[in-house]
Amino acid sequence: MLMNGKKGVILGVANNKSIAYGIAKACAAQGATIAFTYLNDSLKKRVEPIAAEFGSENLVYPCDVSRPEEIVALKESLQKDLGEIDFIVHSIAFAPKEGLSGRFYDITKNAFDIAMDISVYSLIEITRELKPLLSKNSSILTLSYYGGVKYIPNYNLMGVAKAALEMTTKYLAEDLGKDGCRVNAISAGPIKTLAAAGIGDFRFMLKWNEAHAPLKKNVSIDEVGNSGMYLLSDLSSAVTGEIHYVDCGFNIMGMPAVEFDENGKPAIAWNGEK
Repeated sequence: MLMNGKKGVILGVANNKSIAYGIAKACAAQGATIAFTYLNDSLKKRVEPIAAEFGSENLVYPCDVSRPEEIVALKESLQKDLGEIDFIVHSIAFAPKEGLSGRFYDITKNAFDIAMDISVYSLIEITRELKPLLSKNSSILTLSYYGGVKYIPNYNLMGVAKAALEMTTKYLAEDLGKDGCRVNAISAGPIKTLAAAGIGDFRFMLKWNEAHAPLKKNVSIDEVGNSGMYLLSDLSSAVTGEIHYVDCGFNIMGMPAVEFDENGKPAIAWNGEK
């Protein structure tokens, strides 16, 4: 198995429909031992059954990344229970509701600071704190989205945060490369997750992507999970600093490829429906 003997931690699993769950599933299937974190007691009830599913019921820890002391405590727990680790998955992002709607220039400094702290700086802080535990050939993976490089309606502040996250990935890749650690990001297409529920008109976004992606479908968490497993395994031993798109090819499209009917009208309307 590709990840037999490898140990790591996944931060940010919300439920069994999350991208982080898909990555955990793929890694566990290839023999990895996985620790999980949860934000608060409410989410703990969701994470514990997932951890048990993968034989990790004793490897579940609290970690609110807005509290530096909890990141320190996570390091101590991982060191005690796992010792050296081989991978970290950072699946954490948040922006206040006001940052995901309305006029972009109305976003407050407080909302901006929160989004950047939770969605971006947390990757730096987690990396710095857990680095002493990382093996010589380790891998760090974070999750981005196309809204970090192109305008996406209603993504607003989170788009700016993802742009910063992608550059953080590249700078960390250079910084940690000398230590044998790889740092990459996956930019997945839209998926019905708990996080996506906060984005306005998300159903339209799904229809649009399905209609205009080259593969004419939306990506699944299993497909993203398999790509995540690849980036965490030794198969990607020479890959670092990459933003790996797993979006059925949507990111390559400069203009939608539209079929026309016998009257010369688009067979697919602009609302994504046939």
